[in-house]
Amino acid sequence: MLDCGVVAVIRAPSTDVLPFIADALIAGGVINIEVTMSTPDAIAGIEVLTGHLGDKVVIGVGTVLDVATAREAISAGAAFVVSPMFDAEIVAATLALERISMPGAYTPTEIVHAAKAGADIVKVFPATTLGPGYFKDLLAPLPHLKLTPTGGVDATNAGEWIKAGAVCVGAGSSLVSKTAISKKDWPAITASARAFVEAVRSARFKE
Repeated sequence: MLDCGVVAVIRAPSTDVLPFIADALIAGGVINIEVTMSTPDAIAGIEVLTGHLGDKVVIGVGTVLDVATAREAISAGAAFVVSPMFDAEIVAATLALERISMPGAYTPTEIVHAAKAGADIVKVFPATTLGPGYFKDLLAPLPHLKLTPTGGVDATNAGEWIKAGAVCVGAGSSLVSKTAISKKDWPAITASARAFVEAVRSARFKE
């Protein structure tokens, strides 16, 4: 998951397009796919993707707000569970089922509490107004943290987040745009995925 360094956050209008989006992402080198619960029939979509792609990708679930949803998604095949906030019960349930826990947090206190609860990676959200400098400031006294930004990440700044210490980056519409989905422009998504992967690779290579 971390080798790729990019997590595609998908909010699709239906489960029908998920396999096409996933294939386009894989062609561009992005193998981490987060299906958010805001996608209609998201659990069914996770089942479709795990059946369609097998071990070619790492499928996860996003926007998880309660333990029941986390368990249902994991039963459907989700390998990682992402929340927009920190909930210790969701983290504990995810870890008990031996899946990757990625709760959201914003302040240093929230982030440390999430890490202490056992989170594998803490999603700093929303990262839109924070910028990569926030990660540098956090990791100076807390180098053990594993952080990923979501919100405001695109192909032009993904490398800066990596250089600032992010273990990976999460991207939604900047990676999988609504326009590309509506037009079924799968090559556009592949091109976007390649740009993200290259940005992460270049940043790591130059470190």
